[in-house]
Amino acid sequence: MKKWIVVVTGILVLAAVSAQAKITAEDVSYADDNVKLKGYLVYDDAYPDKRPGVLVVHEWWGLNDYARMRAERLASLGYVAFAVDMYGENKVTKHPDQASKWMKEITQNVELWRSRAMAGLDVLKAHPKVDRNRLAAIGYCFGGATVQQLAYSGADVRGVVSFHGSLVLPPEDGTEGIRASFLICHGAADPFVTDETL
Repeated sequence: MKKWIVVVTGILVLAAVSAQAKITAEDVSYADDNVKLKGYLVYDDAYPDKRPGVLVVHEWWGLNDYARMRAERLASLGYVAFAVDMYGENKVTKHPDQASKWMKEITQNVELWRSRAMAGLDVLKAHPKVDRNRLAAIGYCFGGATVQQLAYSGADVRGVVSFHGSLVLPPEDGTEGIRASFLICHGAADPFVTDETL
């Protein structure tokens, strides 16, 4: 009988904690230089303490529902996630030609590329629920290359994860200022990055 009481009590406690969990999401306006940006910040309000922060960088399509969903999943795991806006002005597309144009406007200028990512990281770091000593960045495709650039800039992140992103060469002046560990994930059949490149 006592075992059943313990089991039932445990289930009730878990149910109460789950009922209290509340994913909070908000659009956050910020800027990089004179470009107005709008990112997506998500966290679970049930966690009272500071928790790790994860910057999520979108694919070349712009800050779309996929990037938002990734941020929401991270929040459900206990992280504060900020899906950064790399293009500004609510630029989102499903057309490869347009996506390529926007991406090249960023990637052709390394300082701009890094600055835009750093602006998003600054928003994440400033949130009161974020433990600034436990930061990471993940990105998909264009976003994967972006998080590599962020790490090369010496940003204060513990790790970066690139999912099917282009490989970005380290800076010519060396890797001494890099603080982050790298995890580069590519599918074996991904035609954009060859085995030789890896």
